[in-house]
Amino acid sequence: MARRRERAARERKPINTDHHRQLTSPFEPLRVLSDDQVAHIHDQAVAYLANEGIKVLFDEARDIFAAAGCPSDDDGIVRLDPDVVAAALESSPETFRIEPGNPDRNITVGGRNVALTPVGGPPFVSDRERGRRPGTLADQENFLKMVQSFDVISAAGPSVEPGDVAINIRHLKANMAMMTLSDKTPWIYARGRARVADSFEMMKLRLGYETDEELAAKPVCWTNINTNSPRQIDIPMSMAIIDFARVGQPNVMTPFTLAGAMAPVTLAGALVLQHMEVLASVTLAQLVKPGAPVIYGAFTSNVDMKSGSPAFGTPEAFKGALASGQLARHVGLPWRSSGSSASQSVDAQAGYETMMNTTGALMAGANWIMHSAGWQEGGLVANYEKFITDIEMWQMLAEACQPVLTSDDELALDAISEVGPGGHFFGTPHTLERFETAFYQPMVFSRANFEQWVEEGERRTDERATDVWKRVLENYEKPPIDSAIEEAMNDFVERRTAEGGAPPD
Repeated sequence: MARRRERAARERKPINTDHHRQLTSPFEPLRVLSDDQVAHIHDQAVAYLANEGIKVLFDEARDIFAAAGCPSDDDGIVRLDPDVVAAALESSPETFRIEPGNPDRNITVGGRNVALTPVGGPPFVSDRERGRRPGTLADQENFLKMVQSFDVISAAGPSVEPGDVAINIRHLKANMAMMTLSDKTPWIYARGRARVADSFEMMKLRLGYETDEELAAKPVCWTNINTNSPRQIDIPMSMAIIDFARVGQPNVMTPFTLAGAMAPVTLAGALVLQHMEVLASVTLAQLVKPGAPVIYGAFTSNVDMKSGSPAFGTPEAFKGALASGQLARHVGLPWRSSGSSASQSVDAQAGYETMMNTTGALMAGANWIMHSAGWQEGGLVANYEKFITDIEMWQMLAEACQPVLTSDDELALDAISEVGPGGHFFGTPHTLERFETAFYQPMVFSRANFEQWVEEGERRTDERATDVWKRVLENYEKPPIDSAIEEAMNDFVERRTAEGGAPPD
């Protein structure tokens, strides 16, 4: 049995995926709203921010708004002047480029470009052999190694929360892994001013920068903030908006609008709340630094009204993605969506829900798709096998995004004539020259006939995925890094650890 599995693994040749590194969607974005409906939602969001406002908990953020003519009341409610919001949208870039150090890993954000990031932030991790357990730094490192190994993933992310590392130094250890195990755009934890400052210092060391001005010259990393829906921006998130804008680093502004819980139960109500919270967050960033790169974050889904648990891959989430894409394009911003699932295992539900969300994101023209691989149990779990099956799905979608060629050679009229009516193309020179690369070859999905599948052990997709992630980790190659740079980063981590790191803000 083991020999059969080894033979099957050997027969799966490596896939050339260099063309997956900067995906471009060839599809016209789908629409679920009319232009008038989009304009109406936008106008209502702007009017609501002017009349009712949004609560901002951070004094410095309220001062920034006040200096622009948007004062707050005694309860911390900031009412935004529509002209200030309009100016902020005008100064926000429609597209920008992230350059993390390796030119092969540069990302263009906006337009028809699609960038994928992996599962981000679950406190638990699971796989078939070790079960469900609290996440560790070793797990985070493993996910980073898998991220590095697949070209279809554009940027690194926080994957699983390393709960075995003390909270005051967690960002230091996580950054060290993020910036040395992968050469893709790193994620920066936006959980307080001191932690962000530490992270920027490590980013400067990694890139060989000596000044803050060098860091601010171009985007090199990214983060995501979540507003406290409904209608509140808390202190750490305000700090992150301000600090990332000051050094010109991209920030995904994402309201946590789950319809029925943190947002109205109607999709339109959830969308207008999402839109106003994005507008407020983007405005704060642009008041700090006009032109700061921002991404319109869309996470609108719903909860299960029986349990209160988040639900993903729902019809409402699908339509919410289509509408969010329309709203983001209406205000001229690149935008973020997600690939998510509420399933507790790597089963049909997990596949269908993730594909439902993913299809909504891709067909809605999303530029930045978070949680693209490995998200399980509504975001509580990062799963190894699901990471692999999601990668398979995305590699197939990436191939679907490649252009259809129509040259004379591709039209194959000579081969059609050679075969003649009623023949077959298996043995033609045209086929023999191309058969090894003509079609996408799956790394984990099976196309065997039933008898071959039985001979190979009657193994399910998740069982085969276990073999794949183990093989990926075994074959992982660390990207090159100057030894002096890595030593300087280690010294910084050791020094800041000795100083106590950075406690929560």
